Amino acid sequence: MKGLLNRSMWPVRLMAIRLAAEQVNIYEFATLDGSPFCSYEPGAHVDLQLRDDLVRQYSLLPGDDGRLRVAVQTDETGRGGSRFLAREAHVGDVYFVSEARNHFPLVRTASHSVLIAGGIGITPLYGMLVDLERRGASWELHYAVRSDAKTVFGEALRGYGDKVRIVRSDHPGDGRVDIAKVIEAAPAGSEFYCCGPERMVDAFVDAATGLPSEKVHLERFSATTGIAAAGGFEVRLERSGKQLFVAEGNTILQTLRDAGFAMPSSCEQGVCGVCESRVLSGEPDHRDHVLSAAERAKGDTMMICCSGSRGPLLVLDL
Repeated sequence: MKGLLNRSMWPVRLMAIRLAAEQVNIYEFATLDGSPFCSYEPGAHVDLQLRDDLVRQYSLLPGDDGRLRVAVQTDETGRGGSRFLAREAHVGDVYFVSEARNHFPLVRTASHSVLIAGGIGITPLYGMLVDLERRGASWELHYAVRSDAKTVFGEALRGYGDKVRIVRSDHPGDGRVDIAKVIEAAPAGSEFYCCGPERMVDAFVDAATGLPSEKVHLERFSATTGIAAAGGFEVRLERSGKQLFVAEGNTILQTLRDAGFAMPSSCEQGVCGVCESRVLSGEPDHRDHVLSAAERAKGDTMMICCSGSRGPLLVLDL
């Protein structure tokens, strides 16, 4: 297996597999020579290449020993990454991993942080709360799960006392996470974070409508907007010296692949960030869930799996 084209990838060895909750495993990786992996901030993720044709993104768990750890929930109806790890991954196997990237960063200057998670969406937020607690910062977590058995990091989370509220759907006495009330009760100036199923994130977005956009942070599992497939524009690849026409019904990514370019991608919905490409000229029609409003306005990068062009020509640094 070779690392992805157009993105730096490093070989890593799977060192351990541990059960974290029902249908959730923690996978631990180390570099082949034992050197520490690069440092990363809470909320960061990596691309993990499991086969030549199988790349998935996983949030990084906290750790200070130079190894990488990810928590993966086995989904038999998913796109194959979790099934591969659960069924075919063995300690000692070698895979490829990208550098850590962070589209869901923690604001360390916050006076208070409110974390809202659902199911496996706890993974990026767990690293945040560990960092917040270590620094003596003010924070709270509201975590919705189906049962005790499905509570990831349950023992560790209960050790934080009343800073953590775990709501189990099979325990009627737990009630539910009323996101609107959580936001209303938070101290002025709080930063708000949410990661979880689509319904939870949608409810979070609705409840946070009146907040300053820079105080609202979220990470989705899947896209909620359609891809740009109207076509009708040209894409110039500056480094390759090629210019291609994007036809109606095609994305930029598919157009490049049809022309013989091996382009890295994974979700192809604008959620993971693998296909992010630098824009040298032109105005992208952004459809992703990765870039912030400020990054979109700047217009110097885009996700070519889902975004298009507002003009007749886009020039990409490819």
